[in-house]
Amino acid sequence: MSAAVGLEKVRAVAGEGLVPAYEAARVSLEKSGLGGQRAAVYLVLDRSGSMRPYYRDGSVQRLAEQVLALSAHLDDDGVVPLVFFSTGVDGVADLSLGDYRGRIETLHASLGHMGRTNYHVAMQAVLDHHAATGAEQPALVIFQTDGGPTSRSAAEQLLCSSARLPVFWQFIGFGDPDDKQFAFLHKLDDLPVPARRPVDNAGFFPAGTTPGAWPDGQLYDRLTVEFPHWLTAARTAGILR
Repeated sequence: MSAAVGLEKVRAVAGEGLVPAYEAARVSLEKSGLGGQRAAVYLVLDRSGSMRPYYRDGSVQRLAEQVLALSAHLDDDGVVPLVFFSTGVDGVADLSLGDYRGRIETLHASLGHMGRTNYHVAMQAVLDHHAATGAEQPALVIFQTDGGPTSRSAAEQLLCSSARLPVFWQFIGFGDPDDKQFAFLHKLDDLPVPARRPVDNAGFFPAGTTPGAWPDGQLYDRLTVEFPHWLTAARTAGILR
């Protein structure tokens, strides 16, 4: 099966700027056995106060563009729903092939105060959106953060309860990979199956202190490494058709 959005359409709508990432995504997906796979792709972005440097230096914008190029292979609408969160859900918007340049900076600047870090409010927003679409496709949620949540119990409970839904959470951490702030994300990644959840519905990797420097191909390899294993387990468990 071919990509959901073909190269020529990407080139015509998005311009040449996304083409290298789009081509790198194709290679990574094929290596992972995901060529032709369809999924709704979401991007969740942390707006806690400590994230300021990553918005300022363009790291968040770059991640958004990389996720948009990945989505073009998986979802034919050429749109990535965005959820910005801190203490609550700060804003919900779309990132599209026809409107992505500088979009993260513009949206971020319009959302006001940067608060604390509550994963669960953003996770629930994604679940509500995916349910409302009525989509039969699974959802691949790229969830970016630079630290552990204020309410760990709420995040853990929601991750476990959502394991019966066709949603996979791929967490990506911005910051020092050895920071103890990421211990909770490692815990989420390793929650036992089936004691806590019927399938392993989450992955995590730290992108370091210069996340915008990741080459497209290497980032995609990390973003998609656990997704195919979840697809197989979810089908076996009857979560996916």
